[in-house]
Amino acid sequence: MIHRKCFGLLCIMRMDAVIFKMTNAVCESYNKSWVEFGLCRLRAVSRNKVCLNVDANLLHPVHDVIVKARLLKRANGYKPWLYSLSFDGCQFIRRRNNALIRIVWELFKEYSTINHTCPYVGLQQVKNFYLRSEKLPTPIPTGEYLLMIDWVFNKKPQAATNVYFTFVEDLKDS
Repeated sequence: MIHRKCFGLLCIMRMDAVIFKMTNAVCESYNKSWVEFGLCRLRAVSRNKVCLNVDANLLHPVHDVIVKARLLKRANGYKPWLYSLSFDGCQFIRRRNNALIRIVWELFKEYSTINHTCPYVGLQQVKNFYLRSEKLPTPIPTGEYLLMIDWVFNKKPQAATNVYFTFVEDLKDS
C-alpha cells in the first residue's frame, strides 16, 4: 500500500507493500594466507527482515584494494543486468566520488568497520546489516538478484562475497 504525506506542494510517498530481503550469502577466500572468513551468515529477525553478518580477518596489511562488483538478475539463471564495475576501494573511501558506489555505501556503512582509509588489517566486519528500500533513490524491478563482489588485494584476487536478495513490490493497491 502506498501512503502519501503532503506538506504544502511537497508530497512524500511511502510504500508498505515492499519485500526487500537477502536470501543467501556466500563468502570465499581464494588465499587463506591473506583472508579468512570466520563468519558469513544470514540471520532471520522477522518474516521480512534478514540480517547479514560477515567477519573477515585480513592477515596482512592491505594498501591496494580493487573491488569488482556485478549485479545480476535471475531470469532462467542469473544474467548480467544493469551493472558491472571495478573501482579503487581505498580511493573511494577517501573521496566517495562515485554516485553509484555511494548508493551501495549508504546502505551498509553504519553496519561496517570498513569505514576508514587504507590500510586494512585484522578483523573487518559487517554486523546486523539489512536491506532498506527507503535508502534506494529509485525502485528496482521486482525479481531475484545476485550481487557478486571480488576483492583484489595487491593486484591478486583474494576473496569473493556473493549476496542474493529479492525485491518484490505489491502493485495491486497503487
